[in-house]
Amino acid sequence: MDNGISPAKKQKVANGANNDSKSEKNSYLKVQKDPENSVSIFFSLPEKVGALAQILKIFEERQVNLHHIESRPSKQSSTEFEFFVSCDNKTGGLKEALEQVKGIAKTFRVLSRKAGEYPSEDTERENTAPWFPKKICELDRFANQILSYGSELDADHPGFTDPVYRARRKELADIAFHYKHGQEIPRVKYTEEEINTWRTIYNELTKLYSTHACKQFNHVFPLLQDNCGYNADNIPQLEDVSRFLQDCTGFRLRPVAGLLSSRDFLSGLAFRVFHSTQYIRHSSRPMYTPEPDVCHELLGHVPLFADPAFAQFSQEIGLATLGAPDDYVKKLATCYWFTVEFGLCKQGSDMKAYGAGLLSSFGELQYCLTDAAEKKTFDPAVTCEQEYPITKYQPLYFVADSFEKAKEKMRDYAKTIPRPFSVRYNPYTQSVEVIENKNQIINLTHAIKGDLTLLEDALSKVGGM
Repeated sequence: MDNGISPAKKQKVANGANNDSKSEKNSYLKVQKDPENSVSIFFSLPEKVGALAQILKIFEERQVNLHHIESRPSKQSSTEFEFFVSCDNKTGGLKEALEQVKGIAKTFRVLSRKAGEYPSEDTERENTAPWFPKKICELDRFANQILSYGSELDADHPGFTDPVYRARRKELADIAFHYKHGQEIPRVKYTEEEINTWRTIYNELTKLYSTHACKQFNHVFPLLQDNCGYNADNIPQLEDVSRFLQDCTGFRLRPVAGLLSSRDFLSGLAFRVFHSTQYIRHSSRPMYTPEPDVCHELLGHVPLFADPAFAQFSQEIGLATLGAPDDYVKKLATCYWFTVEFGLCKQGSDMKAYGAGLLSSFGELQYCLTDAAEKKTFDPAVTCEQEYPITKYQPLYFVADSFEKAKEKMRDYAKTIPRPFSVRYNPYTQSVEVIENKNQIINLTHAIKGDLTLLEDALSKVGGM
């Protein structure tokens, strides 16, 4: 069967696997054992005489014993103080006391923090949402928490019984394993056998692009040929392609040694980082690969990451996963599956392919535009619940009216995700800003006002031309 996208990747991206339990966040936090009868709360009060005494009186009247209490000036408001309180949950009327405190406090949270430790802003957030990277360099923290590695191949893999191929896979995986953000991506000297495999795939797919791929893909592909060495006799280097993408949309490639969990893989998109393999499928079956390889990445994914609208759409999916519960990560991974991997879009009266799993698969690229497969309009709330096969052509495809409209739908869907904050990507610092208090909202408003002023100035000048 001709299949340009990995069943393994399909399964891992869809299942929402979460590596948080293996993350390094515990190396940053030293906590003592939480007493079995302890509950911790965090709240802020206006800075005024008697404010804390009022709270303490509530606990006294409800006969709730306090194990620990700390205070500090609020980092969010100069007129407030913040308090961390650990209290007994076995005696007295704790539930009623907390309701009273909540009614008085400016902010209020029940934490799963350990007794005796004052929560920082980040650790407070980690107690209400899974850890996620805030800076692009923090992708290093999970880049090697992969689900498969190097020569670890399944028994049904075409290269399983080929020791030379397995050794080569490990060699290329090791490059990614030692890579850190900011480094130049090491160049690979591909063998003639590997180039022959690439040539077979490249020649077959390029016959179909003009008639089956979306116009944005066909606009970018010649630019990749001119600037990144895309041709039948050369496998492009990730570093060259990554520099090209950064010039176009700020997207970049990062080598990866194997399959990441859905949460980790999609987190990269939030920073406009695409984790890409460098190895190539086994030469015995050039039109099939059981996992993503460099052909799938460079021919299927890369061209559209150079398109501004598609790049923004992809980033919206990534941003939506940050701090999202596991079940929502699974839903977002399914949306990714039916868009970035297997999406179709309307262009005039025609329907075209834009998903990488289609654009890197000679057989499914032809099949997807026929009447043999069912088509539905892309709607994240519906799409995220759709089941799909991982070892054969898709019986159903979702169709986007445009990348812009798909992006707006993803933004609207992201609003339904239960997170106690919003996130915004700052391209200047390549970091994610967590918006969760009034001062941050005010600062964001000022930034937006500045952009609107620039827009008004530009419109006035264009109108006078």
